[in-house]
Formats: sequence, structure tokens, C-alpha cells
Amino acid sequence: MKDIAFTPVTLAEKERYLELWARTPRRSIDYTLANLWGWAGYYGLEWCFAHGLCWLRQTHPQQAFWAPVGPWDEVDWANMPCLRGGASLVRVPEELLRRLEAAMPERVAGEETRGQWEYLYKTEELATLPGNRFHKKKNHFNAYVKACGEPDYRPLNPDVMEDVLALQDEWCQWHECEGSPALQAENEAINRVLAHWDDIPDLVGGSLYADGHMVAFSVGEKLDGTTLGVHYEKGRNGYRGVYQAMNRCFAQQAGRGHVLLNRAQDLDEEGLRQAKMGYNPTDFLRKYTVEVAAADTATGK
Repeated sequence: MKDIAFTPVTLAEKERYLELWARTPRRSIDYTLANLWGWAGYYGLEWCFAHGLCWLRQTHPQQAFWAPVGPWDEVDWANMPCLRGGASLVRVPEELLRRLEAAMPERVAGEETRGQWEYLYKTEELATLPGNRFHKKKNHFNAYVKACGEPDYRPLNPDVMEDVLALQDEWCQWHECEGSPALQAENEAINRVLAHWDDIPDLVGGSLYADGHMVAFSVGEKLDGTTLGVHYEKGRNGYRGVYQAMNRCFAQQAGRGHVLLNRAQDLDEEGLRQAKMGYNPTDFLRKYTVEVAAADTATGK
């Protein structure tokens, strides 16, 4: 991709990005504006608007190109200038991989990255926890109701942002974020997003209050007309069932009108995978690492 010039991701160009994002056939939570902005510092994210798409790359901890964003069906992949010399792409949704394979069957190879697969759930199921499949989750939810009463759910807005930041800070202290590079990076991403809440369209959030203070919050972002993504979910220690209550209330309130909830990936963390599988996903947004071989300069194929 030597023929395109990258610049750091900035909210100053959000409208340009969002126009292409809206035309992307398959919208992974990785590529939402909030995710790019939140993790821009940690990954050293950069972008370039060229050839009808937004090209993305990370520069830390190593350089890697992400999938391009935009109208995948309106570009000529086989003759894409920045792919003619070959490229390696990460976090590529399966739907884009199939388009690349169809356009360049001899040049494209994909390898699944299970830890990057995004979990998709039926919103109605998370909102109601029906049947035996959700028996354990419902028990935890009922334990929260028994201890704290019916959940006091409040949407996130600038009026409660101080409470959100305070809970996030306390959560980090409880989990010793300073000793974990991964948790410290997530904390910085959360704070970047919350600090620019009004600058990022389509953000939604909810919180739970008990005993006069916030005990949980969840931050999400609309992905398309049917799917709501969930970026962050944090709960206060000492409240059994607080995560199950937050999850259920968020699905009921913020998830209204959405068929699916995308609750992001598990990053190959076994505990996180078990927790996500415990909510009975209905499907996955599958992602791959893709190698595009250089075009043959003689044949142009």
C-alpha cells in the first residue's frame, strides 16, 4: 500500500468516515467510529481515504492493515492500485473475504481468527432470558432484584457522566489496571470515548443505580438498522447479578427496535469465551486474516 498516504484517525474527519461506514455492507463493531477513536492511541490507528474506500492501519504494537471501509460492491478489487503489490489484512469480515476471493481467486487466501469473531445474540432473548438455556443467568438476575429491588435503569447522558467516570475509575482500582497493559489500554479507550460522548453519533448507553449510586453501566453503538453493538459493560463489586441485570436491562431499553446485539469478540480468552457462550449466541460475525498476493505484472492478474 505504498501509493496511499495515511494520517492519524481524528474526529475532525468523522463525517467523511461515517459516509463510507454507512455504505459498508457488513459492519463489524471493530470499525465503528467509537472503537476507532477509543483505541486510536493504543494501536496508533491511521487512515487514508482513497480509491472510494477508507483504508485503515495500526502502527502499534506492530504495523498491520485492517479491512477497508466503504461500498465494497462498487470498487474493482482486481485492479485496486494499493493491492497490486500484495497486502496482508487483519480483522477482515467473512463477507469481504468472499468478495476478494471472487474478484481475485488466484491471489487471495484467508485464515480464520476465532478470537476475533464477534458474538451475535437475539435481543429479545437477552431481554427476557427465556427457558432453561438461560436458567443460570436468570437466577443471577433474580438475586440482584432480591438484594436491590427492581433495577433502577437510567440512560447515559452528560448529566450522569461523572458517575460513569467514577465507577470506571473504581473498577480499575479493584482490578488493578495499572498492573495490566490490556486493562490499562481499555481504561484509556473508555475514557477517550466518554470524553467525546456528544461528538460520536449513534452512541447509546445505560446504567443501573442502587443504594444511591451507580452500580453498572453499558456503552453501545448502533451498527445498522437491525444490530446494536456493545462496547463496554462494567459493574460494581459486591453486587451479585449486577452484570446479568445490566445486560438484561440494556437489551430491554437500549436494544428496543434492534433484532440483534453484537457483544464483540473474546480475543481467545477462555474465561471470556465461556461467559459469552453462556448467553447462547445465535450467530457470529466471522473474521479472518487475509493475504493478497501481488498481481503478475506480465498478465495483470
